[in-house]
Amino acid sequence: MALMIKRIERPRELKWYQAGAMLYGDWGTSKAYVLGIAFALAGHASWFLLGIMSLLTILVGFCYTIICRVYPDGGGVYSSLRNRSKPLAVLGALLLIADYAVTASLSTLSAFHYFNTSNPVLFAMGAIALIGAINWIGPSKSGNLATFVGVLASISAIILFGFTVPHLPHVNLQMPTGTFTHNWSSFVGIVLALSGVEAIANMTGVMVLPVDKTSKRAIWPVLLEVALLTFLLGIAMNAIPNLTGHTEDMLRAIANHYIAPWYGTMISILFAFLLLSATNSAINGLVSIKYAMGKDRELPEQFTQLNRFGMPWLGLIVATIVPILVLFFVNDLVGLAALYAIGVVGAITINLGACALNYKINLKRWERSLLYAASLILLFVEVTIAFQKHAALLFAIIIVAVGLILRYLGKTFFVIKVPEFVPSAEVLTVSEAKDLVSLYKSSFLVAIKQMNLKLLEDTALMIKARGENSAYVCYVEESPAIKSELVELEPSAESIELLAKVEEEMAKSGITVIPLWQTGTEPGKRIAETAKELDVKTVTIGATQRSALVNLFRGDVLRQLAQGLQKDCHLVIVG
Repeated sequence: MALMIKRIERPRELKWYQAGAMLYGDWGTSKAYVLGIAFALAGHASWFLLGIMSLLTILVGFCYTIICRVYPDGGGVYSSLRNRSKPLAVLGALLLIADYAVTASLSTLSAFHYFNTSNPVLFAMGAIALIGAINWIGPSKSGNLATFVGVLASISAIILFGFTVPHLPHVNLQMPTGTFTHNWSSFVGIVLALSGVEAIANMTGVMVLPVDKTSKRAIWPVLLEVALLTFLLGIAMNAIPNLTGHTEDMLRAIANHYIAPWYGTMISILFAFLLLSATNSAINGLVSIKYAMGKDRELPEQFTQLNRFGMPWLGLIVATIVPILVLFFVNDLVGLAALYAIGVVGAITINLGACALNYKINLKRWERSLLYAASLILLFVEVTIAFQKHAALLFAIIIVAVGLILRYLGKTFFVIKVPEFVPSAEVLTVSEAKDLVSLYKSSFLVAIKQMNLKLLEDTALMIKARGENSAYVCYVEESPAIKSELVELEPSAESIELLAKVEEEMAKSGITVIPLWQTGTEPGKRIAETAKELDVKTVTIGATQRSALVNLFRGDVLRQLAQGLQKDCHLVIVG
């Protein structure tokens, strides 16, 4: 039987506050390093540049609310362009890869400066390796923890601002001096923390409908908090007498001066953990975009191969090694900031410009003009970085060159060979199975992850004892364990082969199998939802083979299932 590739639309489960937490992980952390970098570059005139930077952030954020509306199935630079211009989409994706790599390096290094460690670079390298190792298992609860830390960090920053308010009227602000070229160069040096909105745009394909409303509710609160607080804390920073240094931990210096050293320590710890969360998000972003490119045959197919936890293993290894290498060669915040900007500004420039030039989408005249204006401003920023920051230009060229070489190899030497004949099953979605209830109705659901003959034999006996002759067999694929921008997923060859074998084995007992395929990060919850929708009365499952460590990071499947089942549905564990 020929292999049947079936594409199934991913469920739209990303709520506005979850998307907002992801965005705050990038934009929110920018306060931790942008303030210090701005003061190092412009001194007491930094408040003015921070104000312009905040206005640019608002402009870009507003443009992305437009992009999220017109591209509800993926508005990131790669997902929005891959059906129009593959070369341009690949270039944008490679620049975004450069950005994510430096985001991981910059965020981790800044975190350990706030932790006040003796060797921040060494600790940062070790932390990136540890985060990569944890992601090998693909933790499913990290988003909740990041949201909690983000809320605490935001509250602590707002409280800090509250203590600075009485001093703001007495600040002696200085306007920038020198030539326009000098001040423009300083401004370009602080154009940071824009990649979070690209990550949000990538996720429109899995956002709760309507996407326009969900994306706006995610973007605007974070956008206003970051833009206003960064600017106002920048003014407060300039009021500190005899301020020197603190490029790496300016929030600590502001808190120490306006409140007390204990508050400086507390806010440092909170933002350090938030920065580590941003590192985790950046690594996942790297894995995600390489996975999507691999699926489109723009990178070797090895980037789509998953480990047993549903994580693309090669993409994760590369996503862990590259930020460590970046830190090995560049280990100061100002230098990393230059590397960071060239990637994210390039990717966003391509996305905004391409959207403005796309006359097939419904844009108001003022919206298109706004996209043109934003893309032109960012283009000037990108050109300035390329001319002035030669290390950043070299870094971007290396990333793009390596990516294009891998693309060529993937299309020339690593072409996927699709087998003509393999065992297969025509898998169904839950909605399709509900449509077939009049033909195939069963009160049994078998949850399976690997071949388990005892589970199948015992279930067959129970089905026969109840006078039935069919069963739903559900395979939940933890694939991928990253928030990929792909809005459609397909069953793996392994899942189809397993369902085919189960179908064959159950047929020996005279049982007709209705094979179901689902995907998600919480298998137990997904199985329980399936049982409820199909109105089954008994769910059978094999004893868990997961270790305690895996259960800690990914959740206990049996506990999730038991808690999610309805009271009149029985759970039978065979093992």
